[in-house]
Amino acid sequence: MYASNELLFPPDAIPLVRHTRGDMWRALVDRVNMLPEDHPENLGFSLMMIRLNGCLGCETDSYRAMRGCAPCARQTLRRFKGTDADLLQRYEAALADVYAFLQTRPELIRAESIAPAKAA
Repeated sequence: MYASNELLFPPDAIPLVRHTRGDMWRALVDRVNMLPEDHPENLGFSLMMIRLNGCLGCETDSYRAMRGCAPCARQTLRRFKGTDADLLQRYEAALADVYAFLQTRPELIRAESIAPAKAA
């Protein structure tokens, strides 16, 4: 009866939103999707989607939750009025927030993810 869903936008939903926008969006999704789930860029992407989708206000018994995270995210991205460049700016802001948090918790930083990368 219920779709398999998470409480927040999960990394396994990232490739499922690839075809919702243009080339810049697809390039970002492709790059982030190749990274480990705990990589800052992957976390930044999930944080951006959590903010965009309003995941924090999603209740487990809501219509959105019953549909699942990927359909909710696809619908949100289709309805987004901004450009792909606007989405990439939101991604960069979320990524900066992830790196700012990691600076306060150095024990969480892996050697290969110390320097932030720029979005495509």
